[in-house]
Amino acid sequence: MIAAPLAALRLGPRWRQLDERADHVSLRFDETGTAVEFGVRRCTSGPLRDTYPVSAHDVEIYAANDVAPQTLTRALAEMSLAVLDADPRCRRVVFAALTDHAAVAEAIVAAGFRHVVDVDVPGAELSLFVTEPSWVSKVDSDLHKVPGS
Repeated sequence: MIAAPLAALRLGPRWRQLDERADHVSLRFDETGTAVEFGVRRCTSGPLRDTYPVSAHDVEIYAANDVAPQTLTRALAEMSLAVLDADPRCRRVVFAALTDHAAVAEAIVAAGFRHVVDVDVPGAELSLFVTEPSWVSKVDSDLHKVPGS
């Protein structure tokens, strides 16, 4: 079930909420007359739930239709920031794309995501891309230091 904060994503004027259900929120991104639809849901309620060790607060952004790479970059960048602002306990924002689509992968990376793993779901092989808040991705690279010292 999607938590209340995600139903109230603070997005710019190019966004409009289309639908809110128990398990997802549907949004439309309209950039210069080209409207594309996206959905936001907890990874635990979608097809990615069995593909990696999913956290209860991981959020998946998915495209409901084809999106031009430059539009995808802008939409994902805005939406991922809004998701992380809406839910401070969110550890990962995930976007899955079909594997072997270089232009789409480049667009996703340009939005601040990084490729993590390729997974199989019924009927498709997907590349998972994630972006994380700094409190998750901050790593102490001094492996010889005892934590807390």
